[in-house]
Amino acid sequence: MLNEQEIIRRDNLEKIIELGVNPYPPQGFEINVSSKEVHENYNPEIGNYKEVSLAGRLMMKRIMGKASFAEIQDSSGRMQLYINRDEICPDENKELYNVLFKKLLDIGDFIGITGYAFHTKTGETTIHVSSLELLSKSLKPLPIVKTDAEGIVHHAVTDPEFRYRQRYVDLVVNPVVKETFIKRTKMYSSFRNFLDSKGYLEVETPVLQPIYGGAAARPFKTHHNTLDMTLYLRIANELYLKRLIVGGFDGVYEFSKDFRNEGMSRFHNPEFTQIELYVAYKDYEWMMNLVEEMVEKVALDTNGTTKIQVGENLIDFKRPWKRYTMFEAIEAFTGIDISKMDEKEIRDVCKQLHVSVDPSMGKGKLIDEIFGETCEGSLIQPTFITDYPVEMSPLAKKHRTKEGIVERFEAICNGKEICNAFTELNDPIDQRERFESQLELGKRGDDEAMVLDEDFLRALEYGMPPTAGLGIGMDRLAMIMTNSPSIQDVIFFPQMKKEE
Repeated sequence: MLNEQEIIRRDNLEKIIELGVNPYPPQGFEINVSSKEVHENYNPEIGNYKEVSLAGRLMMKRIMGKASFAEIQDSSGRMQLYINRDEICPDENKELYNVLFKKLLDIGDFIGITGYAFHTKTGETTIHVSSLELLSKSLKPLPIVKTDAEGIVHHAVTDPEFRYRQRYVDLVVNPVVKETFIKRTKMYSSFRNFLDSKGYLEVETPVLQPIYGGAAARPFKTHHNTLDMTLYLRIANELYLKRLIVGGFDGVYEFSKDFRNEGMSRFHNPEFTQIELYVAYKDYEWMMNLVEEMVEKVALDTNGTTKIQVGENLIDFKRPWKRYTMFEAIEAFTGIDISKMDEKEIRDVCKQLHVSVDPSMGKGKLIDEIFGETCEGSLIQPTFITDYPVEMSPLAKKHRTKEGIVERFEAICNGKEICNAFTELNDPIDQRERFESQLELGKRGDDEAMVLDEDFLRALEYGMPPTAGLGIGMDRLAMIMTNSPSIQDVIFFPQMKKEE
């Protein structure tokens, strides 16, 4: 059902066609400058920008008889236009101005203009238009954007449901949103440049996998008709990247789209991005130092400083970061030392601390729940949590000196995990036993327990050198780097419930 505004725009479309104007012309439009360039560089004393060619959306028009003011918005910002009827319609036919511009062009239409720059009496940089073309007719009205008496723009679109579902409109009426995604791209480039400079190779691994692995998560499941086999969208790319280390690469990394069939929140989207890195002949202590160096550089490249305001917190990524073992963190925040406790005793601690658990959870998951409920949210500055219980980390190598512990760390920042890393387990016998323990947890009802991957075990049996591995959640890090409160704010098109 069309609303009144949509009906009017369709009527305008028909009238434009009747005028002999193509509302969707096939040719392009030559642009020689952006609105931002003109604003930053125009100098009336030297009279530059005498031949300006701009295109963008019509965002405002103010009709004043034979002359009018308007604004167009291109990818870099807005530019005011001055349009004189007798200049864009030099012949006797004034319909282009009187009918097309004054009546039939709507806010949101794409137009192209040529002209020259000048300053108005109030000092505003403006383009004096000498020609105007309709490039694309808009059939839906944009949400209203209000400007107060001081000229400050107040954007109307604040409803998250509308913004995330119709991101294309959000970007038009809330141009500041673009800055979030520009920063995200800078973040990616910084990671890539840093890792390339170290000589590591960017690779691609399968998204459709016959056996999902590399993390504790529930997968999305599909079916390949030709092969008549079940496939899964990857939950991680770890096991494939380690196969490449087996194959002889010294360092590989991948920006990977991963998919987990789990709950949604402002920190979780079913489709998300990680960067995973694996480097041969290194361990988790080396990787911690690399992460500090790398993320500090990413902060500088993205924001020009290591200090970033995130809500009420000023986060500083400058090295060195604070370090706790997992048991040290739990004791520091609860006053309870659980390092020597068995599963039953830890269940009692969960009850004492009012941490919700269920019978399917093994010792490792119970410890993880305690840490998540009592510690994680209090870790605001970048902090490494190290030395996890072996039950929590079936892909990490056992600690070189501590019984029952693996060489693993997570980086926590602003109360959430942003990365996970191991000294990778390269003993195929130990790895098989860990997988089998995960199968037992699956039988107890843990639907996030890992499955056994025979081909990965076969690869390990050929021999994998000592290796350090890392995964960084790009969406969560982007939230911090852009001061965004929700993961949906840093994903162009986040997953949404079905539209009613």
